[in-house]
Amino acid sequence: MEQHHQYHQPTSAFIMASWGAFVIGSSAYLFGLWKSTMELNEKGYYFSLLLLGLFAAISLQKTIRDKQEGINVTSMYMMSCRVALISALVLMAIGLRNAELLLSEKGFFAMAYTLSLFSVVTIQKNIRDVAASTSDEGVSEVKDELVE
Repeated sequence: MEQHHQYHQPTSAFIMASWGAFVIGSSAYLFGLWKSTMELNEKGYYFSLLLLGLFAAISLQKTIRDKQEGINVTSMYMMSCRVALISALVLMAIGLRNAELLLSEKGFFAMAYTLSLFSVVTIQKNIRDVAASTSDEGVSEVKDELVE
C-alpha cells in the first residue's frame, strides 16, 4: 500500500530566509578560516569538516524524507548518514576544544557551522517540498481532466 503525503510549497520568504542563512553561515565560517592565523593543515581540517557536515546533513534529511514517503531506504545507508553527521559534529567539537583560539573565536566557528548545517537541511526540505507540491498539482490536474 503506497503512502501519499500532501506537501505544501514553502513560501518564497521561507526559501529566501533558508538560502540567506546558508550564505551567511557558510560565508562567515569560510571568511573566518581565511582570516584566521591557523596553520594551513588546520584550515583544511575545518574546511573538510564543513563539507562533510553539509553533505551528511543533506543526505540524512533526504533519507528520512524518502523513508517517510515510502521510498525504500536501506538501513545501512541510513546508518551511514547518521554516523557521518555525528562524526562531523563530534570532530568539530573535539577540534574546537583543542584549538588554540580565543573562546569567542571558538563560539564563532561553532555557531557559523551550526547555522550552515541547519540551513542546508531547510534548503533540502524546501527543494523537496517544491518538487512534491509541483508533482501533486500535476497529478490533481490529470485527475481533473479525467473526471471531465
